[in-house]
Amino acid sequence: MSREFINRVVELTNVERQRAGLPPLRLDGRLAAAAEKHSVDMAMRDYFDHKGEDGSSPFDRIKATGYRYSRAAENIYAGGSTPEDAVKGWMNSSGHRKNILNPEYREIGVGYYFLANDSGQVNYKHYWTQVFGTPV
Repeated sequence: MSREFINRVVELTNVERQRAGLPPLRLDGRLAAAAEKHSVDMAMRDYFDHKGEDGSSPFDRIKATGYRYSRAAENIYAGGSTPEDAVKGWMNSSGHRKNILNPEYREIGVGYYFLANDSGQVNYKHYWTQVFGTPV
């Protein structure tokens, strides 16, 4: 289901970009690895933030994959159980919407993690990350 969810987020993101007259984003494996790592980390380490528990920034996580970029950004979302929930949540947030509709981004990675028995302080169960990039 996770792979289907990831592909659906990319599809819905590109629908929003198409509505705005923008080209579609291509799925990149390195950006996907950075996004997946962050979704898993948020769920397993009980937090919801762009800054990782290890102090890493989105840019640190992207660089760690070997992806070389001129521009990058990250969206995070938690709680919604479907790709539609996640993309709708991002589109209803001005900062996240700005990332999705930024004409300079060319590639995307998506991470999703479901923690069924999420019983920590932060218990959203569903953790989503989008990472955007423009390669150099």
